[in-house]
Amino acid sequence: MSKDLSIAANKVVELDYVLTIDGDVIDKTEPGEPLLYLHGAGNLIPGLEKELEGKVVGDALSVTIDPADAYGEWDEQAIEVFSAENFEGGVEVGATYYAENPDGTMMPFTVVEVRDDQIVADFNHPLAGQTLHFEVKVVNIREATEEELDHGHPHGADGTEVHDED
Repeated sequence: MSKDLSIAANKVVELDYVLTIDGDVIDKTEPGEPLLYLHGAGNLIPGLEKELEGKVVGDALSVTIDPADAYGEWDEQAIEVFSAENFEGGVEVGATYYAENPDGTMMPFTVVEVRDDQIVADFNHPLAGQTLHFEVKVVNIREATEEELDHGHPHGADGTEVHDED
């Protein structure tokens, strides 16, 4: 742990946080399991990353992030209607599914309504249009490894690649 580093581009940062919307806890880190991210690589929402710039280990802050600097405003244009025949086995309202973009990337959407032979899908992020409030504490900051910089995200707390156990 380095107390002389401050949060800046290409630093790996460990944070403890609680995210609330209108006083309701939406997400939080668990004790001893901080969020690990690579600053400047787009791993966090822009508004939170901007507020963390220059902070040091031990800093605690309370931050409110408007939708434009979080997951964007809710967009009516992100609602699409599909034929139900495109969905084998049916769908469930409120469930998240994935559509493949022309470039092969997967785009999540939430089913908001099922009509006779149509599915109404919302491609907005679930937190779009929401003002987010974070309570954040900076736990650790370190230099990113070359591999982390190449990959655009952090690996383990010590910089080694993390592999999920199956």
